[in-house]
Amino acid sequence: MNFIISAKTDIGTTKDTNQDSLSVRVLNTPAGRMVFAVICDGMGGLSSGEVASASVVKAFMNWSETELPQLVSSEIKESIIKAQWTSILKTQNEKIMNYGKQQGLQKGLGTTAVTMLLTEKRYFILNVGDSRAYEIYDNVRQITIDQTVAEREVGLGRMTKEQAKHDFRRNVLLQCIGASAVVVPDMFFGETKESAVYMLCTDGFRHEITKDEIWERLNPYVLTGTKVMDNNARYLIELNKQRLEKDNISVALIRTFND
Repeated sequence: MNFIISAKTDIGTTKDTNQDSLSVRVLNTPAGRMVFAVICDGMGGLSSGEVASASVVKAFMNWSETELPQLVSSEIKESIIKAQWTSILKTQNEKIMNYGKQQGLQKGLGTTAVTMLLTEKRYFILNVGDSRAYEIYDNVRQITIDQTVAEREVGLGRMTKEQAKHDFRRNVLLQCIGASAVVVPDMFFGETKESAVYMLCTDGFRHEITKDEIWERLNPYVLTGTKVMDNNARYLIELNKQRLEKDNISVALIRTFND
């Protein structure tokens, strides 16, 4: 299996800094080609959110360079991935929290995180906060579950999905890296589909556009090359801005295919 990738980020229309961070890479390993991607939405005054998100992205990308090569010598186990990624989160949570205290940031700082390892057979996803991972195959399917107050209310049956879209608590996080005493990630695992698109995005990318619009521009039948992938991601970012999205906007795309 092969992959084509794209990553776009935009400061948006109202903020002074872009506090999102992201990275996506195709890796050649003895176990075949893989993709490793991370996207983080930082929060905090001045450039502090950018510091938090960049720190987490760097830590996970370092893992892909140092730990992953050792794992591919045998079958990659979900339990090992979960343990190693959770350890990274614990270290980053303490590091970012201490940085905030040293800088005298009374409101602190923090970041969401979605991390994906995509192999030829399986995907492994970690989520903290309300950035998301999607699988776009025969429809647009959200893989991750937002760690927000509104989503918790939906899970408890006290709010519908439609109500949650417009509830102010859709952006109130239950936890984030650097601002929670303990961070417990959600993990998601599944089978990698051929001729599919996997998308990671911050919440700024999805608030003002619909699933139908995402499907129209990012379905696997349309994304046949890097150029169209880049152009269509940029189109949706600009559409968000035209509809007055106030947040930073970031998206990473991975298209699977066989030669």
